Amino acid sequence: MEHPDNVVLVIFGASGDLTSRKLVPALFSLKCQKLLPSGFAIVGSGRSSFTEDGFREKMRSAILSAHRDRNPDPGMIQEFLKLIYYVTMDSSVAETYSRLREKLDLLNSSKATGYNYIFYMATPPVLYEVISTNLAKAGLADQTAGFRRFIIEKPFGYDLASAQNLTRKLHGLISEKQIYRIDHYLGKETVQNILVTRFANGIFEPLWNRNYIHRVEITSAENIGVEERGGYYDSSGALRDMVQNHLLMMVGLTAMEPPSSLESDAIRNEILKVFQSLQPLQVSDVPKQVLRGQYVESRISGERIPGYRSEKGVSPASRTETYVAMKFYVNNWRWGGVPFYIRTGKRLPVKVTEIVIHFKRTPHHLFQRNEGSGNSNKLIMRIQPDEGMLLNFDMKEPGSGFNTKNVDMDLRYSSLADVRLPAAYERLLFDVMLGDSTLFSRDDVVETAWRFLEPVLDVWKNDPAIKLYGYPAGTWGPDVADNLVDGCGLTWRYPCNNLAEEGEFCEL
Repeated sequence: MEHPDNVVLVIFGASGDLTSRKLVPALFSLKCQKLLPSGFAIVGSGRSSFTEDGFREKMRSAILSAHRDRNPDPGMIQEFLKLIYYVTMDSSVAETYSRLREKLDLLNSSKATGYNYIFYMATPPVLYEVISTNLAKAGLADQTAGFRRFIIEKPFGYDLASAQNLTRKLHGLISEKQIYRIDHYLGKETVQNILVTRFANGIFEPLWNRNYIHRVEITSAENIGVEERGGYYDSSGALRDMVQNHLLMMVGLTAMEPPSSLESDAIRNEILKVFQSLQPLQVSDVPKQVLRGQYVESRISGERIPGYRSEKGVSPASRTETYVAMKFYVNNWRWGGVPFYIRTGKRLPVKVTEIVIHFKRTPHHLFQRNEGSGNSNKLIMRIQPDEGMLLNFDMKEPGSGFNTKNVDMDLRYSSLADVRLPAAYERLLFDVMLGDSTLFSRDDVVETAWRFLEPVLDVWKNDPAIKLYGYPAGTWGPDVADNLVDGCGLTWRYPCNNLAEEGEFCEL
């Protein structure tokens, strides 16, 4: 495996949840696998006043919590903690960057990092431009000595105009090749395996088109509410938080043409072509093809679950959607006429992300299924949890006659005892160290995705008649969501039943 150059990783907003839950545990895993370079250091920065020893203890607790099932070696943890440093600074104040520069100069001397720096912005989006500008003023953005790479979390912009404005300002400071817009979904093994499933197997790619596929369905469901993120979420909503990035990127990987190579731009060029082929939504299409909902109070297993409007930081009159379902089309030769359905929501019955390829039914039903009329074959790619793939088809039941039964051919990554499934951030952080941008969004891809969704945002903002449906927490969203799915008796795939014991569907 290729080994990265020596580098210092600087995390802005290091006292936050993302650093503790995801970033530092992922870097510790890379250390355990001997994948970190010999000259490596982590510099956390933030307004919280930590001593370096205090910050290291906080990170020790984070590692033990994240890896409690693996019983990590205390000696390895101690060795890893020696790589962690901390600088107390206000990232919005240019003068405080002198402290960061002093620390980086010291580490470059002691660890021979070659003045290579990666800046991770684990901060609110409003600070992306501010931090980049202050780094440039401090002389830390140019690449005259060593490389500089900038990792930016979602959301990248609030709409098309803000995304274009942010890109324009960043490009005034750094080049597009220095920017890594991170989407942790793309670091998951099953998402990457979409490419392998399609383009490495002769049995799938010939069927991967409008002649054999009836519809494509992508679901990203969460069984939790907004938790402590109510203030952020109420200004964002499910469309901005999940659809513009995670779900549309999975659409791109599912629908793309074979790339000319595995080079990052070759793959991202094909994803861009998919986004450019999305049938534009007209104002009149939005009420018919896009449905929004918001979870309301219910009771699950005897426990009262509060509605979204009762969550901390949420307006009591909020019209922010916690559920979105959409139907749209990819207007190209491969997918012409095939509907794509995507949905995401909070407080649904289970946490699950999956892509379902519904194949067309056979033209003539010779056999009788005991469960009723014939069903279509399905290929289910499970992104989380329990990553793997499932192929659904009919087989003959033992005995006389030709009664058939629907069965599953199931592969779970967890069943591969000799293979460790890496966390998404492990792969993505390692790729940034290598300078591989394949699994990161490019500026034109992000802006094209925003352009597709712009009519939805405009209609929701300007038309008070657009319905917002209430759905009881613990159900699969508004009860009218099945109306989006074309075809008599066809519905979304429901991996499990509703959990809510009481609570009413309504219009809010």
